[in-house]
Amino acid sequence: MLKVLAALVVAVEAPTVVAVEGLQSSNPASSSYMDESPGYTYGGFVDIEHISRNLIVVAVSQEDAQLPYRNGPFDVSDFIDRAQVYLEGGEDPSGSTIPQQLAKNLFLDGEQTSWRKGVEAFLAAHLSFLLTDARILELYLNYAQFGPQLFGICAASWYWFSQPPSYLELDQAAMLVGLLPSPSHVRRGMEGGMDFTEALAAGEDTSYSTYNRAVALAPEWFARNGGYQLSEDLGVVGLAHEQPPSDNDCSEMPLVVRDRLVDEGYAVP
Repeated sequence: MLKVLAALVVAVEAPTVVAVEGLQSSNPASSSYMDESPGYTYGGFVDIEHISRNLIVVAVSQEDAQLPYRNGPFDVSDFIDRAQVYLEGGEDPSGSTIPQQLAKNLFLDGEQTSWRKGVEAFLAAHLSFLLTDARILELYLNYAQFGPQLFGICAASWYWFSQPPSYLELDQAAMLVGLLPSPSHVRRGMEGGMDFTEALAAGEDTSYSTYNRAVALAPEWFARNGGYQLSEDLGVVGLAHEQPPSDNDCSEMPLVVRDRLVDEGYAVP
């Protein structure tokens, strides 16, 4: 095992390791996935204090319910089982944790190989060692893809719902989280919200299925976690819209989002 870890350390370029360490105090201008999407829309970084607790609860419940309670980026036995299934050509029985997804989104490409999965695991471990769970979630929500070439919760909240991420309701949070597994096959409705008409007509129903599942289960996730208790366990307390203003509160529609809406023919308030 030590030899494997040593090989992974060598495989990960030194600048990437330095970039991981820099995440303690700085926010990247973009991510690896964003750089692979020419013409993407990114509205800038929003501090986790200004992200709706509804979104925090639903995102963690759906993507990685053990994030606040687990020691490390993943359960080791679960990771070994997943790796074995992957090497045998089977389907992933559980899915990547949020630290693993963050490592992939920020630093890696979409290549699906066992070696890349190993590098992802190493980077996720490095992230978990250096950063708090709240910081990991903050970065995840700021660089995740929430629609076609649409990245980060600041841009997504304004694009889909014409409001800042601090005011997202439970159903809106569920809609956004439902897009995470398959964010490219959805369009905005003329009055806002999400329209899957084109996707379903083209036989692209994955986005619609995950969207429906998230919307249906959001109240259950919320109740199971005692309302905002999961958010508080991450150290994010109080309501987002009650926090004092900051430079990274995403309280106004980003210009890039406004321009995109106008270019796509939507009315902008």
